[in-house]
Amino acid sequence: MRKIVLYTLMSLDGAVDSPDRYFAEPPEDGQTPEFDDVMVDFERESIGNQDAVLLGRGMYDEWSGFWPGTDFQPFSDFINGVTKHVLTSTPLSKEWSNATAVSGTLADVVRDLKAQPGKDIGVHGSITLAQSLLREGLVDELRLLIGPAIGCTGRRLFEGLDLRRLELVSAVTTPSSTLCVVYKVS
Repeated sequence: MRKIVLYTLMSLDGAVDSPDRYFAEPPEDGQTPEFDDVMVDFERESIGNQDAVLLGRGMYDEWSGFWPGTDFQPFSDFINGVTKHVLTSTPLSKEWSNATAVSGTLADVVRDLKAQPGKDIGVHGSITLAQSLLREGLVDELRLLIGPAIGCTGRRLFEGLDLRRLELVSAVTTPSSTLCVVYKVS
């Protein structure tokens, strides 16, 4: 059966809103963070096991205006080509290849997606959706890029969650002091 895999960039203290502040080489405004080679390999491995993405509506609206015009590899080709399921109660107002609106309870949407044949289903960005998936116990795996920064402002991915035990699958330190961590969610 397919897995729901939450992939996100975060600071060491759990902030998820401004990933450009978490990594060694802050990019210009509106750009994606600079990744070292180990981080790129981790991202390539993560998205290589996914053939669908579940996005929240806000992330869809933001990304559908950004990613089609960029060439930040390997994510650009992936996100522009992958099947995108957008959790929303209203029709999509922007066109983006392979995007479909889905509605219903989160548990039903996830159950239906996981029952289809295919690879893993990624959740990228979409922090409110990610928090809801975590709260409802619907995430199977966490793939985290944890940048070497603390004292960051903004939302925390794990804020307000009940105690949950995780099983460490792998952890790698990169040349830029980022941690690439994979946890199985029990």
